[in-house]
Amino acid sequence: MRGISDTLTIGERVSWYRRRRGLSQDVLAGLVGRTTDWLSKAENNRIGLDRLSVIQTLADALGVTGGDLLGDPTLVDWSADTGPRALPALRAALMDYRMLTPLFALGHPEGEPIGLIGLSQAITAAMNDYQSARYARVVDRLPELLSNALAATRSYQGAEGDEAQRLLALAYQATAQVMGKVGEAELAWIAADRGLAAAQHSGDLAVTGSLLRSVLHCLNSTGRFAAALHLLEDAEAILRPTEPESSCEQVSVYGALHLAGAMAAARAGDRNAVRDILGRADQAARRIGMDSNYLWTAFGPTNVAIHTVATAGELGDHQIAADLGQRVDTRGLPVERQVRHKLEVARAFAARNRCDEALDIVLQAELVAPEQVRHHPMGRELVLRWIRNSRGRPRNDLTALARRLHLVA
Repeated sequence: MRGISDTLTIGERVSWYRRRRGLSQDVLAGLVGRTTDWLSKAENNRIGLDRLSVIQTLADALGVTGGDLLGDPTLVDWSADTGPRALPALRAALMDYRMLTPLFALGHPEGEPIGLIGLSQAITAAMNDYQSARYARVVDRLPELLSNALAATRSYQGAEGDEAQRLLALAYQATAQVMGKVGEAELAWIAADRGLAAAQHSGDLAVTGSLLRSVLHCLNSTGRFAAALHLLEDAEAILRPTEPESSCEQVSVYGALHLAGAMAAARAGDRNAVRDILGRADQAARRIGMDSNYLWTAFGPTNVAIHTVATAGELGDHQIAADLGQRVDTRGLPVERQVRHKLEVARAFAARNRCDEALDIVLQAELVAPEQVRHHPMGRELVLRWIRNSRGRPRNDLTALARRLHLVA
């Protein structure tokens, strides 16, 4: 956390930062184009701050990051999958100067290049763990994986060198994804930037598109929605699968990039852009013809439906999100996608004052992916708000959930 407790709701953080800035409620409300009554209710948890566009507007007015208000948790829970040095080790690997230049060796004996098949298998295992929402396990494996992948790029030439660069790009993509999940936005950006450079060296257009998606996610997570939409526009000309023989990987990456772009448009409040971008994603999904997981995109008709629900929630159309969300069958998708959708539906239910049903959904999500629920701001915010707004004693399962999320003692 960035200086204040991660057991505060978003509204309580707004109040804390507002007072630190010496701003009255009247002044801050005016800066964000809202009424003083609205801001008072938000700060006192009587209305939920559940749209990232609104949160980012408040953050901009307060001169802080969106992550400061969301309270992104940066601690990876210790478990059988990891130890106390997992995240510091990954942070150290990303900041290692030897990653920046081939002038310095990484400790691998000369003449013992890393096998590309074994490296590919290790990356596949890491990405599968990510999609299973086993973040601690991924974080624990990535320092060695990054070191091995970089050493491979310095050991191979020609076609094998291109493959090594491709695998390094994917290793950085896994790093960017998991860093984003645990609130390390700056490290996610570093990983996405380095991964994009490696992807371009590889000459693999689909992998380059996949890393562009990681960059777009970083822009989204830091509130740079206009920049994310500009990136999508620039990538459109490069990645559009115009040829009949375009690979399924390229089509899937193109579609997945548009799903991330649709979220940027929704957070920017641009309904027309959301409709247009989701339409292009739907065309790509129809071309694939079924749910798939090329380059770990989980792309297909169901993921388009998931993002239709998510964008409706970001635009404040909670009734639409609740109604449509219940009809989407996500069982064929990776765990990470299933649980992310459950949190969206829970948010929509909560916004419609169906809080008991929303809590049941969050509890179901936690059974499937406890790490994902622990780290996602949406689930944490819902639980905190329910605890704060409980009249009398909260439900026992709500209190127990809040303890497991480290939100109460």
